Amino acid sequence: MNQGKIWTVVNPSVGLPLLLGSVTVIAILVHLAVLSNTKWFPAYWQGGLKKAAAIETTIVG
Repeated sequence: MNQGKIWTVVNPSVGLPLLLGSVTVIAILVHLAVLSNTKWFPAYWQGGLKKAAAIETTIVG
């Protein structure tokens, strides 16, 4: 590890939670950006809602 000396400045019990927390926050922000800026992602989460609606109308109609 070429950055091993960082732990002489920052205690690992403080640095590791900060590192993992920042990675988590970045991942959540990326997912929210994809969710709010695309049209296909929310439709993907609905799981084929259009196919189910089409089948329902043919059965009911």
